Amino acid sequence: MTGRLQGKRAFVTAAGQGIGRATALAFAREGARVVATDLDGGKVGPLSAEGIEVHALDVTDDKAVTSAVAAAGPLDILFNCAGFVHQNTAITCTDQDWDFAFTLNVRAMWKVTQAALPGMLERGGSVINMASAAGSIKGAPNRFVYGATKAAIIGMTKSVAADHVTNGLRCNAICPGTVDTPSLGDRIAANAAQAGSVEAARTAFVARQAMGRLGSPEEIAALAVWLASDEAAFVTGQAIVIDGGWTL
Repeated sequence: MTGRLQGKRAFVTAAGQGIGRATALAFAREGARVVATDLDGGKVGPLSAEGIEVHALDVTDDKAVTSAVAAAGPLDILFNCAGFVHQNTAITCTDQDWDFAFTLNVRAMWKVTQAALPGMLERGGSVINMASAAGSIKGAPNRFVYGATKAAIIGMTKSVAADHVTNGLRCNAICPGTVDTPSLGDRIAANAAQAGSVEAARTAFVARQAMGRLGSPEEIAALAVWLASDEAAFVTGQAIVIDGGWTL
């Protein structure tokens, strides 16, 4: 059976765990030739057993990004997943928090996209950016700089879509709610003391989801597959919310 992404070339950042890993695997299952990258080469390494090409990549290193994208060859699909979630407010956010968040969450996404676009414009394709329901869509407590960066990503997504809508290039953003990833596990552990226990902290994250459960990385990956496929050929410039009803 031919997969929905058969013959397409995909490049994925932050593929070592969570949503990035699930999406790299989903792309490969649908027939794409996948280049999976991560800052931690050890985390992304096991994906090679699934026929996926793997590389360590620091997306904040402009030269490394340019080299990695060029080596991958002309792309049909780019999934910008790399990012970091700070827990802070406008009062507690530091200059270091602000600079790091915008460097990784926004600037690095721009630089990867900038490197990939010339080749993609020759053949058309789909850029998929990881945004969040927390940002311009919904305000979330203790997510000041994170929300600011994710709002910026939605603006960047729409701009790329508008610039290239007549060139066969589509650009969309995925805006998840709370997803059960290792990154979330880190935030749960950080909140455990205030909540009283790890279990209480996890319960608080689950409670804000209207469905009463967390999302799975595979559910987000399924949306990414659709956006990457020709089935979504008429979809561009959208911030697609997949949040279990959090923004209802």
